[in-house]
Amino acid sequence: MRLRAAHVRVRVPATSANLGPGFDALGLALGLHDELDVRAVASPGVRVEVEGEGAGQVPDDERHLVVRALRAALDRVGAPQTGLHLVCRNRIPHGRGLGSSAAAVVAGVLAARGLVGDPDVLGGDDALALATELEGHPDNAAPALLGGLTLAWTADGEGGGTAGVRAVRLPVHDDVAPLAVVPPQHLSTHAARGVLPAQVPHADAAWQAGRAGLLVEALGRRPELLLDATGDRLHQGYRRSVMPESLALVDALRARGVAAVVSGAGPTVLALARGADATADGSGDDVPDGRATDADAAVADAFGGVMAGWRVLRLPVDDAGATVRALLD
Repeated sequence: MRLRAAHVRVRVPATSANLGPGFDALGLALGLHDELDVRAVASPGVRVEVEGEGAGQVPDDERHLVVRALRAALDRVGAPQTGLHLVCRNRIPHGRGLGSSAAAVVAGVLAARGLVGDPDVLGGDDALALATELEGHPDNAAPALLGGLTLAWTADGEGGGTAGVRAVRLPVHDDVAPLAVVPPQHLSTHAARGVLPAQVPHADAAWQAGRAGLLVEALGRRPELLLDATGDRLHQGYRRSVMPESLALVDALRARGVAAVVSGAGPTVLALARGADATADGSGDDVPDGRATDADAAVADAFGGVMAGWRVLRLPVDDAGATVRALLD
């Protein structure tokens, strides 16, 4: 197999995993994107330029996560390695629970697909399997690849079926308007997972299963149920010691009727709000930075007007998922 393209552009959305009860299974693609130009060059080695999030902090050589994923993908399909020049325009915050590492992995896999130029290579389940192998879990990789709301699981081959990672897209009601409240501090996924127990009470697991099922219904058809549907007993409470401010915000918003959860491994808080009229005539003209939601007043009230470095991002659901296209220099 050879490389048919020399220059590709990849666009990958931010993602929020878990969404409360859907631990390591449910994920939602959001309208905030990293965009990368990847060139195959004749000279050996790697050159990485980063603009925006992570500039001056992430590696600019073979250790860069996009490069590692791209090379793994080329090896997986038997394509030749090449010198690389990457220009990364990053908008997804790093270390905040918005899927920045999954976005990098998916970008590398799709860049390899684009360079190979064969639509049958690294498509569908193959891309998800490799991204999950590199990322460690599919809850962010699936919505990054497929867009929208996804449910991911690992098939065990029971009944003669094929084992491996699978994902399906689920519907999202038009009224759902995600709101990400992003803190100034970072938190590694390793640290957030390190405080989780090896076992949980059976009663909590049974309770959680009901909420996860309800969440699918609430997001798809009955958003008025989102507050009940986003309850959690498996992970958020155990993580309070490593993100106390985030969990305090979750508590404050939920007390005000907002379906708030920790986004992924945190520390960002995601409000699964509902779209609301921003002005008396419903035009929304008073909200220049996005769609007004029924959570806006609750967020402002919870902070008492002092954001202390936190940012509020109005992020629509991204339906397209990651894309790649070849460019002509």
